Amino acid sequence: MTTAKSLLAEIDAAADPQVAEVLERYFQLQPGGYGYGDQMAGVKLSTIREILKPYRRAAVPLEDLEQALTSPIHEHRLAVLCLLADRAAKEREPIYELYLRCTEYINNWDLVDCSASEIVGGYLLDKPRDVLETLVHSESLWERRIALVATHWFIRRGESEDIYHLAPEVFDDREDLIHKAAGWMLREAGKRVSEDELREFLDEHAPAMPRTMLRYAIERLPADVRAHYRARR
Repeated sequence: MTTAKSLLAEIDAAADPQVAEVLERYFQLQPGGYGYGDQMAGVKLSTIREILKPYRRAAVPLEDLEQALTSPIHEHRLAVLCLLADRAAKEREPIYELYLRCTEYINNWDLVDCSASEIVGGYLLDKPRDVLETLVHSESLWERRIALVATHWFIRRGESEDIYHLAPEVFDDREDLIHKAAGWMLREAGKRVSEDELREFLDEHAPAMPRTMLRYAIERLPADVRAHYRARR
């Protein structure tokens, strides 16, 4: 059986309490942490990807996957999002719409990072991208990260305008995870599209950028160039 219920059952069967303890610390599930309130079963991503292999060939109904995405178990949601990202190329619009209906369940950085580019970026590639502006100003940390990580799809196809527009919008963001995401995407734009374009952005904005964002953005630049931009901060 390859159903949404059987998928969750297989993940439960692979659960390891010792792994759960490690993952709870890593994803900050403690009081005050950004993942507080979530529940870990204790299943590594590599194991989840192995479990998913037969499900990639099965036509599990989207409505069943949407229901599974509401599970309180982190790894359940991670598995569903990985599967949706795999299927997004063939079912762009319904999966995109499902995703935006369910952002409250996409509530940690690994859940965003395994899915936002393929699902949101992939759908918006040939469409207006106003939704990214809405998401990047959301009260939800995770919706803001979705907006930024979605641009990776465009960057990998030679389009960097969106990240250069969105990054200044989060200079004053209170969350380090947002600064990391923006810096990561800026670094990718410099690597995959144009290093000169990245340097032009840094020439204008480096003094105003959060330190974490700047550090991520300049990671692949030569040492003397990195030192120059750090000094401007």
